[in-house]
Amino acid sequence: MSNIDDKTAIELTADIVSAYVGNNPLPASGLPDLIASVSASVRKLSSGSIVKEAVALTPAVNPKRSVFPDHIVCLEDGKKFKSLKRHLATDHGLTPDEYRAKWGLPADYPMVAPSYSATRSALAKSSGLGRKPAVGDAGKGKRKAKA
Repeated sequence: MSNIDDKTAIELTADIVSAYVGNNPLPASGLPDLIASVSASVRKLSSGSIVKEAVALTPAVNPKRSVFPDHIVCLEDGKKFKSLKRHLATDHGLTPDEYRAKWGLPADYPMVAPSYSATRSALAKSSGLGRKPAVGDAGKGKRKAKA
């Protein structure tokens, strides 16, 4: 809203006050104060003079103490995880980059616990992932259609 006229401000005030009085017990002596308060708030909101105050973020744990060998602690809620990415997306609606920016973390801040990452890496290497096929095995995997 931007600078509404007096008639609109009065209508909005009346609507808000009547809704409040209809749902909450209020002595007759408190009605003028309520009307004045609501009217002042409506006018203040319509003028756009209200500035949002910056909310100071306080992490659930110290960011320096959030990475452990077997888990990572979420700064949003203090819960422990092996991998943060899914938790951030489902519970907090954040991507890893948004999470890092929100808490002032470096770009290389891990989203996976170090031991979990090492275990997954060892499994991948033992199953042969990431290796180029040997020269003798180059033609083994692919079959060509007979002409």
